[in-house]
Amino acid sequence: MRDRETERGLHKIVLVTRKTRLAELVGRYNTLEQARFYLEHLGADFSDYQKEEENYRLAVKTVLQTALRFARVQEIDREFVPGMIFGKEDIVIAVGQDGLVANVMKYLDGQPLIGVNPDIRRWDGVLLPFEAGALAALLPRVITGEYTTREVTMAKARTGDGQCMLAVNDLFIGCRSHASARYDVIWNDDREKQSSSGILVSTGLGATGWYRSVMAQAGRMAALFGLGHISERVPGWDEDQLIFVVREPYPSRSTQAGIVYGKIGAKDNFQVISQMARGGVVFSDGMEQDTLEFHAGSRVTVSIAERKGRLVTA
Repeated sequence: MRDRETERGLHKIVLVTRKTRLAELVGRYNTLEQARFYLEHLGADFSDYQKEEENYRLAVKTVLQTALRFARVQEIDREFVPGMIFGKEDIVIAVGQDGLVANVMKYLDGQPLIGVNPDIRRWDGVLLPFEAGALAALLPRVITGEYTTREVTMAKARTGDGQCMLAVNDLFIGCRSHASARYDVIWNDDREKQSSSGILVSTGLGATGWYRSVMAQAGRMAALFGLGHISERVPGWDEDQLIFVVREPYPSRSTQAGIVYGKIGAKDNFQVISQMARGGVVFSDGMEQDTLEFHAGSRVTVSIAERKGRLVTA
């Protein structure tokens, strides 16, 4: 029979953290006092930043101490996740906001992901079903495989040269700056040239985020023009369906605005061909630092990803 230390050594937990607002300010202004002076000079409540920092550090400390009772632990900041090689049997814990869970999930391949809410009074935590104190009872079940998960459908962008990017919430295809993006869009048998603020492709999970804000504007404008209520069915988290919407399409002599909204299923063909000499990008889940270049002649195909995210729920 294996002893406790031997059994503990068979597992590895990857603890993913992120910098708080205060930590980022200290990094920018070098010291805590300079960060305090900057905030108070602008009339901000420094104590709120401190409280957020304290709650976050306490949650991370609790998670780390609990995890070390059951496994080896590797702690990394989210900025290093894109280059991280996760083991097949790793258990991943993300302590932060919902966006952190999304940022981590797309780099996993079947590993269970546990979202921990470090401050339930501050964050809603749609993807953060656990508090730090719950891990003592949860981790033994995850290690032995006696847990439940909720599958999450992801989107995939593939370029013509074979580069791939996954998205848990959404993909953005457009221009890096606020300049108009120019491209050809193909949706099944339809094709047109467009100039817009870019294309947003949302998953069912991401439909509560950036996509929701775009549709809120469209809905309000429809009401103001007396066109009634816009009613749509948003896909579930695990449904094999994506939604695309073109942001601010501009019709002109050379560009159209007909393909502005639609669904992408398993059999649908959705492609975008860049007409931009420079500045074209594809990024996912708001991570602009991790992008695919999308310059003139580049083609990106958007589809449903083959693999699913696995969010631990109980």
